[in-house]
Formats: sequence, structure tokens, C-alpha cells
Amino acid sequence: MRLALITGEYPPLPGGVGDYTRELARALQARGHTVAVWTDRRGEEDMPSPFPVFRVVQRWDARAWFTLGRSLRAWRPDGVLLQYQAAAYGLGGAMNLWPAIARLWLRGIPIVVTFHDLRVPYLFPKAGPLRAWSIRFLARRADGVIVTNHEDEATLRAAGIHSLWRIPIGSNILPPSDLPPPRSARARLGFPEELPLVGFFGFLHPSKGFDVLLEAIAMLAREGMSVGLVHIGATVAPSDPSQRDYAAWCRQRIHELGLRGRVWETSYRPPEEISLAFAAVDLCALPYRDGVSFRRGTLMAALAHGRAVISTFPRVPIPELETGDPILLIPPEDPQALALAIRRVLKDPVLRAQLERGARTLADQFSWERIAAQVEEVFQSLGVRPQR
Repeated sequence: MRLALITGEYPPLPGGVGDYTRELARALQARGHTVAVWTDRRGEEDMPSPFPVFRVVQRWDARAWFTLGRSLRAWRPDGVLLQYQAAAYGLGGAMNLWPAIARLWLRGIPIVVTFHDLRVPYLFPKAGPLRAWSIRFLARRADGVIVTNHEDEATLRAAGIHSLWRIPIGSNILPPSDLPPPRSARARLGFPEELPLVGFFGFLHPSKGFDVLLEAIAMLAREGMSVGLVHIGATVAPSDPSQRDYAAWCRQRIHELGLRGRVWETSYRPPEEISLAFAAVDLCALPYRDGVSFRRGTLMAALAHGRAVISTFPRVPIPELETGDPILLIPPEDPQALALAIRRVLKDPVLRAQLERGARTLADQFSWERIAAQVEEVFQSLGVRPQR
């Protein structure tokens, strides 16, 4: 198949949607498909890529419809896969209308939309219900819809979307085969070698509950427990500047809670250094306010690195989490429960080893080869056949 992938962000810019698109394109190409990526002009310095990356979009507004349409028609894809997350397109709503407009250029070519979440675009002041309508419109005008988690699947099925597949995401950070032991990783990163360390991965966004984690670490410190916190990765996504106020507030809370000297930030680092930071921590705490979900690339990275994970109860049941206890789950927005869970995992090496085994077992279900095969099946079900 000739498959065109569209994304609102792409490396070298940091961002989960861009990283997902890159890894999926690699995996589809490894399965024998011809793949290309369409994105905007940010970060357009030369980067080696095994497939074409067309940085043709100036802004994600109505002009992008025509730019993408002409470029895609010239490339002649068999299918188009639009990676959708409102923040990746600057919270604008133009791409919510794109599948309907794209029929002018792409007659008979299936358009599939992957919803990385169902967060609505901004549109304009007082847009009100139109914002949610724009998500449903996008889903209904696509030939097929992919969701990454159980909750979004339930929401779209309730909205009457029928041509729907659930395909999880994989880890955007793939651990090397020779991940160093914790002491060595800490020495290389300048972390204290003996202090128990809790890891948190990802951009600072209110939904991820970093402030809840700060409260829990402060509770443990007041109780006399020696523990540190490592924020792994960049602080704010370039595609979503609305996170900046929350990030600034979290930094203020670090000072207010007396956690100076207990919190380390790696900032943005290449994948091999992110893996090194995962190797350095004793566990990962991901206290999502909206519950643990397989749409979270931060979770997938922690699982792929075999870290013991503490997270929050999901909003809808996730069968994979109901057997074997691969993740220690607590109520959301509960710093005390989180503090107790952190203490429990750090003090119980048997439990920590059990959670690490559970993480590795769960991560095996989310390989990129398996994800690419499922995406391939979606296009085949829509009438696209492999090239001969």
C-alpha cells in the first residue's frame, strides 16, 4: 500500500503525536508499505529519514486544506491516515473539517482518522457545543476511525460512530538492550546514588497530576522518609503553550512545599538519555486525573522500560489491568493514597519486582510491529489492497 500520514507535529519537535507518527511509519515501512508523512514547517532542518517527510503546511488553517490536497494528489496514496489531537494543530478547528473538504482531491481514497484523545478544539469565543460537534463531524466524515483506548471507544460508539477500531499506541521511547543498572545510570546523570527516586515522565499538563505527586513527595518528606523525584523529559509541548501556566505553578509549588534539592528535571533529551533516566529511578508515578489509559505514551514508555508503575483507577474498565496486577492503582487526586503507594513499593522489593514483571508483560502487547499490522488491517477492510 501507499499510505500517507498527516500529523500536526513531527520530530525534531518534542510531542507524543509526532513521535507516534514516526514510529508507526517506520513499522509500516518494515511491513513492506510505501509511506510518507505530511506535516508543517516547524523544525524543518534536515533530519535523516527512511521515508519522505513533506513539510508543506504553513499554518493549520483553511489554507492547509488546499496545500495538503494538492500535495497528496500528486503523491497518489492508496490511503490517508490523519493523526488527530487538537493541541497538535494549535487547538484550531480547520482539520476537523478536512476529510469532508479533501474529497475534492482524493476521490475514492479512504481517509482514516486516529484520535489520540477527544479534547475539543478552541474554534472561537462562545463556540460552546460546536467544539464537541466538530469532533463528531470529523469522526463521521472519515471512512474509518481509530481510537487508542477503551474510554474514547465507548464515547464514540455512544455518538453513533460505527466504522471504529481500537488500536493502542506503543512507546515512543524504545529502551536499548543494554540498559545500565540503576547505580551506573545515576552516576552518569548526576543523581544521588543511594536516595530512593520516583520518576515522572512527560509534559506538565493538569490532567497528568504532577502537582498531586509533589504533594505526595512532600508528605513523605514530612514523615522523615528520604525520597527524591525526577521529572523525565521536556516540561511544555511546543504545540500546546497553554501548559506554561501550569508548569510555572508546579515550579512554584516545589518551593512552597520545601522540595528544593529533592526534585530533578532532565529537560528535553534524546531517547537514549531518556532511557537512562528511566533506568535511574526506582518506580514511576503517573497519577493521571482522568485515570490510567492506553492512550498515554508516558505510560507506555514506563512499561517498556520495565518500571514499577503507580497510576490511577481508569474511568472505564480495562481488561488488561484486571488480571495479574501489572500496575498499582490508586484513586485520582489523592496525594495521601499516592504517598502510601510510593512508600509501599519502595519498602517492599518483592512487590516492586512483581510490578516490574507485570510492566514488561503488558508492554509486550504494544509492539509497533503489532500496531502496524492492525492499521494495515483497517485499510484492507476499507478496500485497500497491498501493492504487487
